[in-house]
Amino acid sequence: MNITVIGAGAWGTALAINLSAQHRVTLWGRNADQVGVMQKKRVNRLYLPDILLPDDLQLSCDLPAALVGAELLILAVPVAALRETLMLLASGPQPFAVVWLCKGFEAGTGMLPHQVAADVLPAAFSRGVLSGPSFAQEVARGLPTALTLASEDEAFARATAQALHHACLRVYASTDVVGVGVGGAVKNVLAIAAGICDGMGLGYNARAALITRGLVEIARLGVKMGGRAETLGGLS
Repeated sequence: MNITVIGAGAWGTALAINLSAQHRVTLWGRNADQVGVMQKKRVNRLYLPDILLPDDLQLSCDLPAALVGAELLILAVPVAALRETLMLLASGPQPFAVVWLCKGFEAGTGMLPHQVAADVLPAAFSRGVLSGPSFAQEVARGLPTALTLASEDEAFARATAQALHHACLRVYASTDVVGVGVGGAVKNVLAIAAGICDGMGLGYNARAALITRGLVEIARLGVKMGGRAETLGGLS
């Protein structure tokens, strides 16, 4: 499959490295100087300085060229840049299959990423979210990772999950984009709270209570917003 990853930060670079073992991957970055250094040194010094880029991973700072022939676009941009990126793609001459990696709520609107996509993209664009517990460094190194690919289009979710799946990356398909979006956005709040709990020296009992009750509250919020409880307890 021809895959273009838009965004050469840590997560975009890591996933591009990981997927290049099985697919033809182009990694696009907006900073021409950064991309030039990456092409020359075969390393992303800003984000993953200890991991070499595979020789067959293509690098580009020319977005129109990077989109040519792409069968799947993976958007490794923050929520704050998602709407602008989707609007740019929507203004193009052809629809794409799009998967975003970002988590959170859009400032000003409070929208989750799938709501932003629905607000911007024409119906001809297949779309979904790839989310789950993952550190860029470990994904880039090929350590075992499990994620969820969620889309309201079940066939797209299953086909894309299968395409991305390989020995070190297990991808589960789901149609619960709300649950995956809420889980991805809110779980990091709980992680920060757990870190504060440790920093204050409140002990394991307090941390266990915080995590246990926090997961219950996340599930309640997700269900209230239209998600499924089992999604919030899974790889969202």
